[in-house]
Parts: sequence; C-alpha cells; structure tokens
Amino acid sequence: MMNIILSGFMGSGKTTVATELANRLHMQFIDIDQFIEQENGMSVSRIFELHGEEGFRKLETEAVKKIGKMDHCVIATGGGTILNSQNVKNLKKSGKIIFLDVSVDTVMRRLQYDGTRPLLNRSDKENAVTQLLMGRLPIYKSAADFSIDANSDDLNQKVDLILRKLNLDK
Repeated sequence: MMNIILSGFMGSGKTTVATELANRLHMQFIDIDQFIEQENGMSVSRIFELHGEEGFRKLETEAVKKIGKMDHCVIATGGGTILNSQNVKNLKKSGKIIFLDVSVDTVMRRLQYDGTRPLLNRSDKENAVTQLLMGRLPIYKSAADFSIDANSDDLNQKVDLILRKLNLDK
C-alpha cells in the first residue's frame, strides 16, 4: 500500500489527522518534525536557533529522502516541507499528498497559545501567518493530489473525507 502524506500550514491539523488515519488504517504514523528531532537529538526550535531555517531545511530534506523510501505509512509533513520541490518529488514517489487547507483565522485560533513555532515567535503573529500562508498556498495546492477543507474541528469528519477521496472508506 502507498503512503498517505498530509501537508499544510502550521496549525492545519496534520499531526492530529495523520495519527487518526494511521490508527484507522493500521498503518505506521510518522511526523517529519519528530523524526528530525529524534535523528538530531534536539527540538526543531533548537535546530532553528543553532542552524537557522536553512540548516533545518537541509535536515528536513535528508529526513524526507529516508521517509520517502518507507511504505505503508501516514506521514505528517512540517509546514514548510512541501516548499522544496525535491521533497515533493520524493514524497510523491511513495504516495498521495493531501493538502489540509485552513484559513488565517483558524491558524490564529489554534496557535494562539503556542510558543513553539520558530517562524511565529514575533509580536505581529497574525501578519506573519497571513504573509506566510498566502505565499505558500499556491505551492501547497500544486503539490497536492487533492485538498480538503480542514477548518472544522471535527476530526472524524476530516478523516472520513480523506478516506472517501482515497477510496479507502469501508
């Protein structure tokens, strides 16, 4: 069976939805950010502190190469994973990419108390979210095999929709 890869902006629910999909389909769950943390023995925030975004993106590309060779996994990408065309190619070889589409309002609501996002550690968080999301949106959409509206907080509804679109609903 192919991999199922979830992409989208931070706060779109990639990890939560991927975990539930993996449980329902009896597949392995892999979170790329957690994979990078385990491989490097430090948090994503710490990697950003020490090596900057460029250093983190190099580690991310190495992780995607390894993960892309795995099979029968539900993979939650990091918010910026899909921005690298090589990452997209490596992931597409192994499965379907699903874009979890969310609005700025949804991101702000879900991340309002989250201080762990290196790209949002700034006073003008909403402006940063708007700029980043609008800049990434065309890339997310073009990389995806299909998109779903992920603004709802109903996890089962999102998982059911993905299963239907993949023809895996039973």
